[in-house]
Amino acid sequence: MNYISVEDARAYILKHFAPLEPERVPMLEALDRVLAEDVISELNVPPFNNSAMDGYAVRAADIVHAAPDRPAALRVIGDVAAGYVATRAVEPGTAMRIMTGAPLPSGADTVVRFEETSEGVETRGTGKDRDTVEILKAVQRGDNVRAAGEDIHAGEVVLPRGTLVRPPEIGVMASVGKKEVAVHRRPRVAILATGDELVDIDEPITPGKIRNSNEYGNAAAVVRAGGIPIRLGIARDNIADLTSKIRAGLDAGADLFLTSAGVSVGDYDMVKDVLNAEGAMHFWQVNMKPGKPLAFGVLRGKKDVPLLGLPGNPVSAMMSFEIFARPAILTMLGKTRFERPTVQAVLEESVTNTANRRNFIRVRVEKRDGGYVARTTGEQGSGILTSVSRANGLLVIPEDVTLVRAGDRVDIQMLDWPEW
Repeated sequence: MNYISVEDARAYILKHFAPLEPERVPMLEALDRVLAEDVISELNVPPFNNSAMDGYAVRAADIVHAAPDRPAALRVIGDVAAGYVATRAVEPGTAMRIMTGAPLPSGADTVVRFEETSEGVETRGTGKDRDTVEILKAVQRGDNVRAAGEDIHAGEVVLPRGTLVRPPEIGVMASVGKKEVAVHRRPRVAILATGDELVDIDEPITPGKIRNSNEYGNAAAVVRAGGIPIRLGIARDNIADLTSKIRAGLDAGADLFLTSAGVSVGDYDMVKDVLNAEGAMHFWQVNMKPGKPLAFGVLRGKKDVPLLGLPGNPVSAMMSFEIFARPAILTMLGKTRFERPTVQAVLEESVTNTANRRNFIRVRVEKRDGGYVARTTGEQGSGILTSVSRANGLLVIPEDVTLVRAGDRVDIQMLDWPEW
């Protein structure tokens, strides 16, 4: 059994993954996915000069000397609302009442806010149908006007290929009329738990049995990472059942196969034998805690499918998913950044690391007195699943560090970002 560093294991694994082929989806379904094409606008945004304020469309030359003590009086020739077009032009000495978003009338080059007119002083902008208006302030030509193409020009690449689509990008696509867009498709991830000791969540616990938590925890992690879980249930410790379940996952079109249990030094060789029979596998001990046993290889089916064999202990499985499976899924989605956001926090208790392995300590981070503090979630055993459920971050202790003291400032990788 060979030992391998976290970095070497992840680098080797990720060499086997690439962005999946594109698919066209409705615009809203592209959220949190990566563009597989450039989004090019066919029009200017905005498509016409329009008012950025409620007020009066004027010629700047007519109000160049306007002030509260010498207002410029203009004749009001009409009213234009958003969604409508003025039928008259603004000529010297005239103004047109205008609402935010309405097209700027021909002849006008500036908008004066209601607050800077006699209407704003007298009626707070509710003086429709007045014959004249006094402008109380000289403004610069073009003030309060949104020019055609100010945001986007026709022919412009507004969202390049490789962009992660967030709500603002959805808004941009809507503004240029992009109903559908090409994104990398979501990976299908087969999930198989192994072991005679497992029972499903709705089955009774009998002596020697435990619940199948890994299947559900891994499925949820796949969904959160952006994949589509294919739950295969429990494979019993016999060659026929293991082989049948693995082939079922391959037939279901899996892009990645996740198993849990059966890959550690003390496990029966059955899982390893079946995996080797169905593909080419490596079995490692990774220099990390929790999560030392790991398998990786490629299964042979209609297409070659990478397989990650996670440890059976639930905390080890979740940490191994975080370090290895999550980056693989993100890669298939077309994403290139896998790092979790990091905060610096004051550790409230001392933590030891005597295993000579990289230790992923589950911690709870809180905001306090303008900074962050962190403390462990309690017992850190690989079977203590609540140590993960109570955590929102990881304190990563290097292999050569044996003690981190209370009061030390440490970097925490945030698994969740609470809304303090």
